[in-house]
Amino acid sequence: MTDTAKHIIFKGRVQGVGFRFTAQSIARRCQLTGTVRNLPNGSVEMTAQGHSDDISDCIRDLQETFGITNVKITDIQYDPRQSDFRITF
Repeated sequence: MTDTAKHIIFKGRVQGVGFRFTAQSIARRCQLTGTVRNLPNGSVEMTAQGHSDDISDCIRDLQETFGITNVKITDIQYDPRQSDFRITF
């Protein structure tokens, strides 16, 4: 299976609810690398790298946990230098 990378924007009630810490926990459990951060407009931006199925599982778990329906996912260039999943500010 080939590794891939995604840029994800979550909109809705995603700030002030522990979203970033939960995203980091789920992403690490799914063995993904990448970042998650709050955006000034109230949404959350996440980059995730790993197996396509694992990225899909991570996104689905976050949607189910927080009741999010507004998610925008785009393909991005895979960065082999990323070695963990972290919260950025």
